[in-house]
Amino acid sequence: MTTSMSDIICVTNRRLCKEDFLLRIEKIAAAGPAAVILREKDLSPDEYGRLAEKVMDICGKYGVKCILHNFAETAASLGAERIHLPLHKLMELPDSLKNSFREIGASCHSVSDALAAKQLGASYITAGHVFVTDCKKGLAPRGLGFLKDVCESAGMPVYAIGGISPENAASARETGAAGLCVMSGLMVCDDPALYIKQFGGNI
Repeated sequence: MTTSMSDIICVTNRRLCKEDFLLRIEKIAAAGPAAVILREKDLSPDEYGRLAEKVMDICGKYGVKCILHNFAETAASLGAERIHLPLHKLMELPDSLKNSFREIGASCHSVSDALAAKQLGASYITAGHVFVTDCKKGLAPRGLGFLKDVCESAGMPVYAIGGISPENAASARETGAAGLCVMSGLMVCDDPALYIKQFGGNI
């Protein structure tokens, strides 16, 4: 999946941003992540579509993959090449829509999820949550053993998600993960380019 020098995928959450969201996306895209997943599920399809057009333009300017999320029909109408879906939405996705995309990702939480995603034609998956994260308050992390099992079973690139930080990035990579998904850190850090560099890896 990744053509960038980085193996970091930015997963967005505009509600965490302390500055204009599109300015933050511009800074992140300029830093050269593997991709940006525009994950703004609380928007209406129309609102999401308007925002997605702007984010796709910014990512295109920097040659960064833009992966739309959740709203498959909206993504197809925009001519998006990539979509990321919760597994249950991928299960419901008709072939007519599935064939609109060059790349499809799925969110998985078990080995059986990963195998189901593969059968449904996923190009890659995210697996989590691996570490403790405020995004999943009160839920125990699945841990590195879980991540390793998924990586060994999936038969496709697996991106670790959930509580990923510069401090635990190496341990996540050691499981065989193709890369790392980062949300909160990239939304709130002072300097996205510097923050991505702190993850090391293939940068």
